[in-house]
Amino acid sequence: MPLITVSRQFGSGGSEVAERVARALDWHLYDNALVDEVARRLGMQPADVSAREERVPSIAERIASAMALGMPEVMPTVADLAMQPTEERIVEVTKHVMEEAVLAGPAVLVGRGAQCMLASRADALHVFCYAPPEVLASYAVTNLGVAPADAARVVAENNHQREQYVKRHWKREWRDLANYHLCVNTGWLGLDAAAELIVGLARERFG
Repeated sequence: MPLITVSRQFGSGGSEVAERVARALDWHLYDNALVDEVARRLGMQPADVSAREERVPSIAERIASAMALGMPEVMPTVADLAMQPTEERIVEVTKHVMEEAVLAGPAVLVGRGAQCMLASRADALHVFCYAPPEVLASYAVTNLGVAPADAARVVAENNHQREQYVKRHWKREWRDLANYHLCVNTGWLGLDAAAELIVGLARERFG
């Protein structure tokens, strides 16, 4: 069953590229839909899953959760936080949803370590969308509502989180070119041309 995974730097427009690819190929897209399904299974709001996925908890968050488990009567607010699904549980459910997506038919999967989970499959095309720092920052301001003064920091923080997420849960280096068949500079190509390149390669490879 042919698959495309799209990993993307924050601000590269990789999710939009994936959407264009899925539409052109008439394949299932697993991006926001994946978040919705994970949230449904965990009894969470999609926004809460989005806020916690593809990131690792801070040291402060880990300490707070540990303290809440040890003395919940003293820290009821933190105890409530500790009762939420753990990072590991969210990742576990995400993996299950992706496994089911693979069985459902040709699919485009965005982020969440899919390139690592499906690394050994011969019927998968792994893509990494990137762009120069100034392009990432500009996209974040224009399309993601980030304040211009914060753009460089927000881009760097989000990409660091994605890097740490892959390292923590998949024991791989997110930026390692060996993880991917195709690396696309969306700042140079533009989103439409990037999508066309991926679609053309997918049709050549998968028919």
